[in-house]
Amino acid sequence: MNGAGSSTEPDDLGTIFRRLIRNTGPISLTQYMGESNTRYYASRDPLGQGGDFVTAPEISQMFGELIGLWLADVWINSGKPDYVHYVELGPGRGTLAKDALRAMKRYGLEPEVHFVEGSSALKEVQQEAVPGARYHDDLSTLPPDDPLLIVGNEFLDALPVRQMVKTADGWREREIALQEDAFVFAAGNRPMDAAVPEDWRDAEDGTILETSPAQAAVMYELAGRLSDQGGAALLFDYGHAELQAGSTLQAVRGHQKVDPLAMPGEADLTALVEFGTLARIAQSREVCWIGTVEQGAWLQALGIDARTQALSQAAPHHAEDLRAARDRLVEADQMGALFKVMGLTGHGWHGGAGFGS
Repeated sequence: MNGAGSSTEPDDLGTIFRRLIRNTGPISLTQYMGESNTRYYASRDPLGQGGDFVTAPEISQMFGELIGLWLADVWINSGKPDYVHYVELGPGRGTLAKDALRAMKRYGLEPEVHFVEGSSALKEVQQEAVPGARYHDDLSTLPPDDPLLIVGNEFLDALPVRQMVKTADGWREREIALQEDAFVFAAGNRPMDAAVPEDWRDAEDGTILETSPAQAAVMYELAGRLSDQGGAALLFDYGHAELQAGSTLQAVRGHQKVDPLAMPGEADLTALVEFGTLARIAQSREVCWIGTVEQGAWLQALGIDARTQALSQAAPHHAEDLRAARDRLVEADQMGALFKVMGLTGHGWHGGAGFGS
């Protein structure tokens, strides 16, 4: 899709999208978000203070350690099967896996490690953190027989979403068009009423609904694996318990929110995860949905306060930083309430602390 000029530099994604829209008409938000994030993640390490955003594993080792303890507990309660695989979806810098694996090892759990990752820039960093990890472009090439311990932190929110908007003529897909040289949202021509849940079909004009076929497909495959092979999964992301009206699309660059249409391929595009639909998909595949709870409550149930105190006593000069990290992960006005965690277990697997009864 490069230009025909003499330059060997690939066109930026904005140029490609503008040419495509002028030649063939508006594009779907799904295409815009999918191609933007593919270009974005393939070209950089976006994490940390020098990147565009910080995730929970980079805030504190306690996050990954408690995930490792949860997985070890479920494994023990399920009879300690000999062969299990640790699978992480979008493992970032490998920090979460490194911390979780260290915690698991204390209880005799040493699974083979698999990363589902498409970014070559991040793979180099991950290999330093977790040498020997095996790589997969998607879930289809994971081992087909043994139980899987699956973790995804801020993976689902980066998958493409589809938006529909209620117009005077009915529901239409929300697309990306051009106004002079700027990208703008526009309502498509095709009727989309059949794709809208019945309860929402008579909503007011201007109402926007957001869904993610990509998230649904990942959940369907993941749950099928747990149903067939056994194991457990923890999925952390920011989102809602059920479908709500409104666009949640956002872009982050340099730790600041920016216009999602301003720089395709140069900013991280995300949208809130709707956990209710994902839970129903998992249950349709005969997987046990343990629950979906706020991240802060889950971490407290797993013992983050005691862990903070123990680390502070061992390193008093870091006590203030440890408390600040704990608060960022747990407190409702920071990550604790907006971020949720969903727990799933497959056939023959039991346990799952932190999700209540």
